[in-house]
Amino acid sequence: MRVAIVTDTNSGISVAEGRELGVFVLPMPLLVDGQIRYEGVDLTPEEFYEAQQAGRDVSTSQPSPGDVMDLWDRVLEEYDALVYIPMSSGLSASCQTALALADSYDGRVQVADLRRISVTQKLAVLDGLELAKLGLSAVEIREELERVAMDAMIYIGVETLTYLRRGGRVTPAAAALGSLLNIKPLLKIQGERLDAFAKVRGVRACKQRAVEALRESVEQFQAKGWSFVVGTAHTYRTPEEIRDWQRTLEDNFPGIPACHGELALSIGCHTGPGAFGMGLVRRVELPRQ
Repeated sequence: MRVAIVTDTNSGISVAEGRELGVFVLPMPLLVDGQIRYEGVDLTPEEFYEAQQAGRDVSTSQPSPGDVMDLWDRVLEEYDALVYIPMSSGLSASCQTALALADSYDGRVQVADLRRISVTQKLAVLDGLELAKLGLSAVEIREELERVAMDAMIYIGVETLTYLRRGGRVTPAAAALGSLLNIKPLLKIQGERLDAFAKVRGVRACKQRAVEALRESVEQFQAKGWSFVVGTAHTYRTPEEIRDWQRTLEDNFPGIPACHGELALSIGCHTGPGAFGMGLVRRVELPRQ
């Protein structure tokens, strides 16, 4: 059985990168001044953040059922089945929509509700590819990915509260006070939730708190004997900022496999440019051939 792996750009995998990896990628729609644009197709991160910084109206949107099914139908012309790995059901209704649409495909479409996004979702896609290469069925791949789904987390810090305020995640009063006191929130995504994890003074302290939180999680994974990967994600716009953040991870977690990527625009909608994320992902245990 030939099984394809399908995801969306919330994974941080672009349509072009998906072609190189052998993954089919659904570009996520976003609204810019009320017009639908597609991530990585007719909307680049540079264009998105320029519009956001200019104060234009930008917001997230769900892919239409037609777009989802069109992609699935094209894939199933070549493959026997597919595993669809969308963004977390806790952060968008698009996963629930996909689960409902899959009912009409007689088992050929398996939707993996992994409650992940960004680098943690990307690592699940890479695991899915490896399992497909080993000849597992779509059901077996979905079940194996879901078995370790909750063993992943991302810590995200922001340089400004402006965009969290615009998105309604921080009240105007709290944003004003936070800016006055230079308070930076550290957010945590694990499972279905995006929660405030800590509040610290200044960007440098926020980054250090992210490192400390990740180190605690790494020690827990090591104690359980799990195979895992650490990673960074960001909305930085310069190569220097990106490399500095990646080096922070590598210097603090030497010898541990690492994965790097950009935060999806659906997260950037709330964080704005200059956001920095650091995460940890348990890998599936590949069956021996």
